Amino acid sequence: MFVVCDVVGRRRKAGILPSLEDLLFYSIAEGQEKIPAHKFITALKATGLRTGDPRLKECMDMLKVTLKSTSDGVMLDRHLFKKCVQSNIVLLTQAFRKKFVIPDFQSFAAHIDTLYEKGKKLTGGLVADYIPQLAKFSPDLWAVSLCTVDGQRHTVGDTKVPFCLQSCVKPLKYAIAVHDHGTEYVHRFIGKEPSGLRFNKLFLNEEDKPHNPMVNAGAIVCTSLIKQGASNAEKFDYLMCFLKKMAGNEYVGFSNATFQSERESGDRNFAIGYYLKEKKCFPDGTDMTAVLDLYFQLCSIEVNCESASVMAATLANGGFCPITGERVLSPEAVRDTLSLMHSCGMYDFSGQFAFHVGLPAKSGVSGGILLVVPNVMGIMCWSPPLDKLGNSVRGIQFCTDLVSLFNFHNYDNLRHFAKKLDPRREGGDQRVSALFHLPARLALPTCPIEALHHVLEAPKKLICSPCCSTQQYTFGPLDYESLQKELALKDTVWTKVSPTECNEDSSTTVVYRMENITDGN
Repeated sequence: MFVVCDVVGRRRKAGILPSLEDLLFYSIAEGQEKIPAHKFITALKATGLRTGDPRLKECMDMLKVTLKSTSDGVMLDRHLFKKCVQSNIVLLTQAFRKKFVIPDFQSFAAHIDTLYEKGKKLTGGLVADYIPQLAKFSPDLWAVSLCTVDGQRHTVGDTKVPFCLQSCVKPLKYAIAVHDHGTEYVHRFIGKEPSGLRFNKLFLNEEDKPHNPMVNAGAIVCTSLIKQGASNAEKFDYLMCFLKKMAGNEYVGFSNATFQSERESGDRNFAIGYYLKEKKCFPDGTDMTAVLDLYFQLCSIEVNCESASVMAATLANGGFCPITGERVLSPEAVRDTLSLMHSCGMYDFSGQFAFHVGLPAKSGVSGGILLVVPNVMGIMCWSPPLDKLGNSVRGIQFCTDLVSLFNFHNYDNLRHFAKKLDPRREGGDQRVSALFHLPARLALPTCPIEALHHVLEAPKKLICSPCCSTQQYTFGPLDYESLQKELALKDTVWTKVSPTECNEDSSTTVVYRMENITDGN
């Protein structure tokens, strides 16, 4: 019987297929019967995942328990390894098969480190001092954290130091308002256009509305829309809970000292509040002074670079928190928030930033820049020294350098812009859907199932030639599904048929004569 097998479709007999857990073990073990646990952890971290990722909790908990039961507390055989990873095997398989949005994550992280070091050398700018608590931060503090939509993490610098969100909270509370009430209701009270004026001006648009929710007037009105009728305590708890969900339950705190400092030095915002009240910009029944108190409190919410990067990644991921998988915001809320961040998020530098960087972002006077690469990642840059427009000097430089190196600008063409790197493609050039590779030439047993013990990556084509009791196989890259199909030819003796014998072009088709075929279970 002749069977022509190509890359698209193959005739198969049922057989015993290896599990994903087995394939993962063999890919890490590289021919050994046991692997040290730290080798698995090291390989896991190279994909960008953290051992503390909430999605891997079952795996990590089981790993700790299992190692305690082993004689040396270090080594895992195939059975123990399978026991540890089976609860999270789908996520782990995606990670090790380089199916995440950034396949070559270590290479990408190295580029981020280089950009960070470049920014570290900058010395310009001044730390904000109009809020006394902000003036206490060292100008040398500098941190960058990122989180991809698949939960890959990388941080460099002072990423554990807490700082207040300040104006970076504006797009977040706007997103919550739209999530709760919808776009149409929110924009009855707030416009959508850049103001062309300083962020704290007492100025409204032609309809007597604040220009947008990214300036102080718009953010104050936006604050009044959240949990109307509830007490400030209830509103604050509600918003803190929401922000913690956006941050994947990572650090979100509150600086009472900054809040008190904000309120004591908030004459301009009180003036804006009374102006908004005069123009009837608030919903009926709004207590303006209570709204301002909550506004100051929200500006005083603390994060660190790592937790803020997860918030940004939740926006990049369409409202789903990447590290918990929880739906936090509606698609409508995310879309509208990113649109306004793109046009209005960077104070009087918004147009320049949109032109040169081409990504939605929001800056704050504490030195943070919340940057979103839609469908790819969220980034938080933090460095207290600000330029004359109120944006972090190092943060602006980092964002500019990022899109100069990578094709992340919204209007970079992904197919024809060859001058930039594309980290979304494996090798920065083209995506290869391979995980488990075999050496180019490898002597394997006649039964493909037995050959699995030597598998490191999956084959794309299988070319065999008789050699005593074994077959010589030549492998190229392929995905897991096709590997499963290859191995399904259980108990079959394969003999390569010459292209002329079957009138097929061997450059694109692999042809076999299949003999002694038996059904597998």
